[in-house]
Amino acid sequence: MAFDGIITKSVISELENMLLGARVNKVFQPNKSEIILSLYNGENYSLDINIHPENYRLNLTKYNKPNPINAMNYCMLLRKYLIGFKITSIKSYDLERIIKIYFEGNNDLHDEVSYTLVVELMGRRSNIILLNSKGVIIDSLKHIITSTREILPARHYEYPELFKTSFLEIESFDEFYKVISPKINDDISKALSDTFIGISIPFVDNILEDFEISPESQDVNDLKEVYEYIKKIIENFGTNNLIFKSLSDKDYTIELGTQDESNINYSLDDFYNTKEFLDEFNNKKNNLLKMILASLKKCSKKLENINHKLAECENMDKYRLYGELLTANLYKFSNLSNVPEEITLENYYDNNNEIKIKLDTNISAQKNAEKFFKKYNKLKNTLAVVTTQKQEAELELKYIESIIYSMDTVNSLEEIEEIHNEFIENVSVKRINYQNLKPSKSKEDIEMHLNKYNINGFEVYVGKNNKQNDYLTLHFASKNDLWFHVQSFHGSHVILRIASKEPDEDTIFKCALLAKQNSKASLDKNVSVDYTYVKYVKKAPGQKPGMVNYINYKTIIL
Repeated sequence: MAFDGIITKSVISELENMLLGARVNKVFQPNKSEIILSLYNGENYSLDINIHPENYRLNLTKYNKPNPINAMNYCMLLRKYLIGFKITSIKSYDLERIIKIYFEGNNDLHDEVSYTLVVELMGRRSNIILLNSKGVIIDSLKHIITSTREILPARHYEYPELFKTSFLEIESFDEFYKVISPKINDDISKALSDTFIGISIPFVDNILEDFEISPESQDVNDLKEVYEYIKKIIENFGTNNLIFKSLSDKDYTIELGTQDESNINYSLDDFYNTKEFLDEFNNKKNNLLKMILASLKKCSKKLENINHKLAECENMDKYRLYGELLTANLYKFSNLSNVPEEITLENYYDNNNEIKIKLDTNISAQKNAEKFFKKYNKLKNTLAVVTTQKQEAELELKYIESIIYSMDTVNSLEEIEEIHNEFIENVSVKRINYQNLKPSKSKEDIEMHLNKYNINGFEVYVGKNNKQNDYLTLHFASKNDLWFHVQSFHGSHVILRIASKEPDEDTIFKCALLAKQNSKASLDKNVSVDYTYVKYVKKAPGQKPGMVNYINYKTIIL
């Protein structure tokens, strides 16, 4: 992530033009690593200070974030000291990612006092530190003790040690070349980043790409172009001549250009809002998918055990036969208690062909017969039970597979929560504690999330998951609407609303195609899509969400 010293200086230069004299109205702490100052300076601003190890930054934000009902301790401390105070200055040290925000105001005794909020943006060691007017730490968001410094209440604040050269103190290209040339081997970007404060590899990589300079180049003219471009960037801090440039969904930089005021701050805001949404979305999706796959594995194992038991039951009639033959031939045993390991008897069920039966020599012939009958009855009872269990397990397995298909199509946190709620209601699993999500429960919420299309003047609706499919087919659709679904594959229910006229063949074909596109068979050929009137689609008692039975249907092959 490239929130380097160049970005820091750009952000601070913009903030100095906007926030000097701004009054602190509120302080929020949405999570353990983020503080938001609500400010007023002729208009309202929100200053987002984030020390997350990967998403650390400081910038103005226009996005609302949830405010916990119970404020965290550090948030309460900042409210105590800063609410009502005004910002008098915002400074950053060199090109380092250390920002000082100075506040002045009156305390409870109406004495004029000042405080300094120090924001250190240094990866996992990032911190937010409140100082009194003498530079003594009142408290910090994180307490840190290392061999070189202590960030603890009542300690005097000291800057962290810096081991790099200040680019701001370089006065000429000759001086720059003298410092950097011995360190360039095969990577200009790494050499500059390792040498100078606040200059990141992505920042230099972007310059090299724009000027078509090889990273391995040691040409003096190439290095001079890089030097002069960095100098121009620095000279334009606080102007409208710098623009934000996204390099990927995980990285960015700035370069020369012309944009509206506060481009850097609010471009950073958009970038991180998107990134944090994707991070949260992927994290929650992966956690839920992990839980679903664990249930799938458990169900598959259960079905495997059931099939093993059914395989054992296939031989149950053999044990009944053994019991009957032994009982019919007890007279052949001279001593009922003296039983051989194996006996050959005539099977009167099979034209008196001989059959060999292994016996337990520790019990009598009569007990052996009883043992065979007992095993037969046990397997017979097992067969009745596991046959039902297999039907239930196969239905559950099919249902879990439909959930996995639904997970492939989610694109919002609300849809993840909707699937999560559905899953725990229908599969015996523990709920995941998803914070900041409100499941869609009302009919209006569900209808709002349905995919809606217009095909040849007809309204067509597509469900995104099992609950939406159930609602769409069983509650939303009218009995004379047409229902579409791919045969033998997991997929969405598609409803073609029919008002005053019947749809033509082209409309039906396009709806069937829509059903295929929203199914697991979307890339297959010769896919069968069934369609019928909604009145012929029924849901049997106890069936899982999204599962229905239908009759009087027609089929289109796509």
